[in-house]
Amino acid sequence: MRDYSVLAGAYFPSHFFRGLWYAFPELERQIDTMDTPDYYEFLQISPNADADTIHRVYKYLASRFHPDNPVSGNVDQFVLLRSIFDVLSDPKRRAEYDAARRAPVAPPMSVSIDFMDGVQGELNRRGALLALLYIRRRTNPHNPDVSLAEVETRMGFPRDYLDFTIWYLRSKKYVVEADNGALCLTALGVDFVETNHSKLSILNRLLNNGSHDLTNTMNDHLESARPAITEG
Repeated sequence: MRDYSVLAGAYFPSHFFRGLWYAFPELERQIDTMDTPDYYEFLQISPNADADTIHRVYKYLASRFHPDNPVSGNVDQFVLLRSIFDVLSDPKRRAEYDAARRAPVAPPMSVSIDFMDGVQGELNRRGALLALLYIRRRTNPHNPDVSLAEVETRMGFPRDYLDFTIWYLRSKKYVVEADNGALCLTALGVDFVETNHSKLSILNRLLNNGSHDLTNTMNDHLESARPAITEG
């Protein structure tokens, strides 16, 4: 946490930002788990924008989203803006973000996995969801939640068709669901995956042959790439 940050041309002491975290304890966690927009699109600037432009737009948006602004204040957007500026104002972190932004994204699992074929399709949905949650738990144990939007993107399958899948996995206590709908693998779920991955073709395929692509695409929003998962 920096001692001071320039917002809308004024200096705010560090206790101002600490107060935000204390008043809204979920915000910091949500920044890591929410589906963060493209940083440049959020700021409505070119990816080639210079540091002065980034700083000028940041100050304008900070005054607009500041929680004390009675007209357009928005705490979620304000904290997201701060997170984006921290990255784009640091040359090293910006270069890492730009590299990740340009990296090719692996196609969704639905391209090669059938999620629609009756009972087998449902079994594939369960296995794919468990694999996604297991990889997140392994690669990011301090923030293992996966939003439904991310599940939908990675699987390439509408979330509306996952209600039965999620109900089953919750009933078996393999996953838990947060108030915002984000999913997280439990210790019991980890045990199930590690015990059965060699027996279930969908788990074996995703956690071995497809683990590298899944790991990279699930963590492409992080500052640095996580190591790929391999099973011994």
